[in-house]
Amino acid sequence: MEPRPGDRQQWADPSDPSGGAGLVTIPGRCVRVVTMTADPSIAQEVRAICLSFPGATERPSHGAPAFYAGKQFVMLWVDGHHDNHFPHLWCAAPPGAQEGFMASEPERYFRPPYVGARGWIGMRLDREVDWDEVAIQCEEAFRTVAPRRSITELDERS
Repeated sequence: MEPRPGDRQQWADPSDPSGGAGLVTIPGRCVRVVTMTADPSIAQEVRAICLSFPGATERPSHGAPAFYAGKQFVMLWVDGHHDNHFPHLWCAAPPGAQEGFMASEPERYFRPPYVGARGWIGMRLDREVDWDEVAIQCEEAFRTVAPRRSITELDERS
């Protein structure tokens, strides 16, 4: 059901056991849930990658999975976000990386809203996904924000 003027919208918690993750429209006392249709394996893959890093944690941010190493390093939008109506993630990135990725593969990488001004990279997950490439981007994002001891621990695993 489409929201009407005056309705309030928010993202439901994806860990809600009712399975009601999605955009919730709240008109007065009634709640209508717009069901999302993203491939659940996307979240499973990204979660497995991000939580493999030392000290990494997950908690919802704006109703979507977000991964932290002290600071946030990956934001996953399985159902899209704003004008990007496709699964994608946002990754923290070192200075200059955003421009390089966007220039080399503009069909895969983009400047995400809000965090793009800080150099973060948007990566599409709606085409053939190279999970090794996703893992590399997530690791680089982790290394961009993680405490030194976590990076040392990660290096010692290799």
